[in-house]
Amino acid sequence: MHRSLILVTLIPFAALTGVALWRHGYWGILEPHFQSFGEAQVFADLVIALGLVMVWMWRDARAAGRNPWPWIVATLALGSLGPLIYLLTRPTPQPSTNGSNA
Repeated sequence: MHRSLILVTLIPFAALTGVALWRHGYWGILEPHFQSFGEAQVFADLVIALGLVMVWMWRDARAAGRNPWPWIVATLALGSLGPLIYLLTRPTPQPSTNGSNA
């Protein structure tokens, strides 16, 4: 994934997250998701999606020789900012030089 696309996503989302935390705090961000089934469904969807991302991040970090724990903790504390920063700092895979197309 192009780092510029990650940055274009990360910077405004980080700003939005910062303003939301400053104005409402963690509970103020979470509280609305417990007021109706529709809002709870959105929250459950986010938890499932980030859970799947954390499984992928764990495997990808281990395969790259990186410690996955900082990224897991960042995702639990900051939501999507964790995976976005992980992608931004992820080493670019080098193309295979063994001549195989498989």
